Amino acid sequence: MWRQNMARAAVALRYGAAGTAAAGLAYGGYSYYQNKRNGKNILDSSIGGYSSSLLSSIHYADPLETPTPPGMRPHAFWTPPRRQEMINDLRGLARDGTDTKSAQEREFDLLVIGGGATGAGCTLDAATRGLRVAMVERDDFASGTSSKSTKLVHGGVRYLQKAIMGLDYEQWKMVREALHERKTFLKIAPYLSNELPILLPVYTWWQLPYFWIGCKMYDLLAGKQGISSSYIMGRDKTLESFPMLRAENLVGSMVYFDGQHNDARMNSALAVTAAAHGAVVANHVEVTSLIKEKDEATGKETVRGAMMRDNETGEEWAVKAKGVINATGPFSDAILKMDEPGMADIVAPSSGVHLVLPSYFSPKNMGMLDPATTDGRVVFFLPWEGGVVAGTTDTRCQVEADPKPSEKEIEWILSEIRRFLSPDVKIRRGDVLSAWSGIRPLVRDPKAANTKDLVRNHMIHVSESGLITIAGGKWTTYREMAKETVDKAVDAFGLKPLRDCQTESVRLIGSHAWSDTMFIKLVQNFGVDLEVAKHLAHNYGDRAWAVCALGDQRGAQFPSLGERIHPLYPFIDAEVRYAVQYEYALSVVDVVGRRLRLAFLDAQAARESLPKIVDIMAGELGWDESRKRAERRKGLEYLTTMGLPDSILDEEKEASARTPSEVASQRRQGYVNLRTTGSLDFLDPASYYRRGVFSAEEIGAILSAFSEFDVHGDGHIEVKDIRPFFESINVPEPPEGLTAILESARINAADPAAAVEFEQMFDVLAGIKEAVQSKGRLPKENLGLNQIPTHRSGGGV
Repeated sequence: MWRQNMARAAVALRYGAAGTAAAGLAYGGYSYYQNKRNGKNILDSSIGGYSSSLLSSIHYADPLETPTPPGMRPHAFWTPPRRQEMINDLRGLARDGTDTKSAQEREFDLLVIGGGATGAGCTLDAATRGLRVAMVERDDFASGTSSKSTKLVHGGVRYLQKAIMGLDYEQWKMVREALHERKTFLKIAPYLSNELPILLPVYTWWQLPYFWIGCKMYDLLAGKQGISSSYIMGRDKTLESFPMLRAENLVGSMVYFDGQHNDARMNSALAVTAAAHGAVVANHVEVTSLIKEKDEATGKETVRGAMMRDNETGEEWAVKAKGVINATGPFSDAILKMDEPGMADIVAPSSGVHLVLPSYFSPKNMGMLDPATTDGRVVFFLPWEGGVVAGTTDTRCQVEADPKPSEKEIEWILSEIRRFLSPDVKIRRGDVLSAWSGIRPLVRDPKAANTKDLVRNHMIHVSESGLITIAGGKWTTYREMAKETVDKAVDAFGLKPLRDCQTESVRLIGSHAWSDTMFIKLVQNFGVDLEVAKHLAHNYGDRAWAVCALGDQRGAQFPSLGERIHPLYPFIDAEVRYAVQYEYALSVVDVVGRRLRLAFLDAQAARESLPKIVDIMAGELGWDESRKRAERRKGLEYLTTMGLPDSILDEEKEASARTPSEVASQRRQGYVNLRTTGSLDFLDPASYYRRGVFSAEEIGAILSAFSEFDVHGDGHIEVKDIRPFFESINVPEPPEGLTAILESARINAADPAAAVEFEQMFDVLAGIKEAVQSKGRLPKENLGLNQIPTHRSGGGV
């Protein structure tokens, strides 16, 4: 029924009735969801001029059946199957929990282990071919590497350079494939991905033609799949476009284009789109062992399924499948050893650390690449979701579920950034809003003559028992990797798909009715504020209608809908409800890390938002107080892997022990009192991670002391006053002395009578505090990162 209605809607759109249709659907859907939440049955009446048949189709629309031609649009209020329905399907039951399936119906064509980019890509590919496929993920979709990438959809300019300089055809082919996939990426998920100009600063004249030739070859290699063309900018235009750049010796710049995306939300969209095409997808379901049966034709033991455990309930069961695909990224060896316990590891894990800095460090719509770091790698500096992503390292590491970035790695990235930014732009550890470590699964081919060599791109391995493992590669090429893997599975297991690979043209859920201007309709129809509307359109596409339908009315004239989770960011309460009801979020970490992305943008803001998010989820999932406390604790533990210090766990215990009067007293603190006298707490560990170097009380102490030494009342003191000034507020002198810090603040330390302005003194004090706080945290001159050699650094993420 809903397909017929949507076909009629398409005709209306074709003849210019798009605005009316969208507004009517939004109003009808909003009314429907609000009545649903209030427990009212509205299917017997008309709402907003729409009949009960349309409203019925909105709620009770079936997922897209496998035979449905790919590309059929699930409308903005299509409801995915509930997680319990998916679990029932995995257990061989009907989705309503009844035991009505035959033995043949219980068996899947393919079981995919791993819910990251590759696993979700394989699942969508198989489902759109008409295969019966299930995907399970031990944690959450994109909980590992797939949420911790550089956020680029790119061919890789550095790989093109290596291909040319080393006459390496494999690198050349890898770049060409990635550039093709980049265009596909932008086409199938236009609301989650976009073009991004990236600036290459040039400081010597000979580099300009070198970069120009390289970027033009990059454009040429893309061919018909190219996006915008690269171009040169002169010195003045470069500084106008990127004013934070170091101007000294700057010649100009080369600007080329690549793609960018929201990786974790892209992963979720892949999983939900696969469900829309009939796949069974379940997160927080762990494979505990593989099921093997003897093949009657060959007499060999073959993998024919797996034992499962629901990590939410502890229930276990068996899932039978004709073939099993291992797409677990860095954890590939764990599944391989379930198959062959004595098998050597194929994964050579590499840690890639990224930082997020405040938006003021980069232009809003232009990134930068430093092509000449101290160890020959490149550093990206990219605007993303209202922040700036900087990275990355490439360090040997151990495989673990939640790796933490080390202070050495964070400082290495900061030190590289400082090299290309203006001296006036100071980046401190406290400016790091978030920091994370993602594990790249660089792989060795176990069938290669030299198993120590790393595979440049990705690898598909078929074991003696028939287990297919796909590992390596990068986000940009997930679709091509999935295609090759499913092709291999079709051949290996004798599967009979209804059609060939379709994913090059299958748009992901949310893409069908999205447009660059749909945020205007969200403002007009729902009364959300402009920043929130743009955020929703950019992160949910046409599903933003359904998100808004779950928002609470604010009671204000404008904005009238949606309460912000945190005052600094455009995330609203409705997104938490939507994540639980329609994106399979089961824990606070699922929401704050992979659905809202707040933990990646600002770990401290995420920490402050945990209680509100937990309360909303508790209302949706029926959590008691014990579960709420456990979720808050898990949220804090997760945030210690996102750049916050471990001490926040102890602080939470202390906070829970405070009395209400103590909490109220603490809230009253923080106002600057110009008459305050006191000293600066240079040994406060928390200040090392704080965005503001000084507390309100410390600012008061500085102002008071400065005014005492400003004997003429003209806003400055003299160099000879600096040490007495420090003594008055107990400022320690750093072991390295003051000379370098005074020079960085442009103070002439050689002249005792030289004037020192108030803002210069703030710079000096900030430098001293940073130096004192970083003692013992920061690396010495040799960072000792044990980085992967640049020629073996793999395909990236």
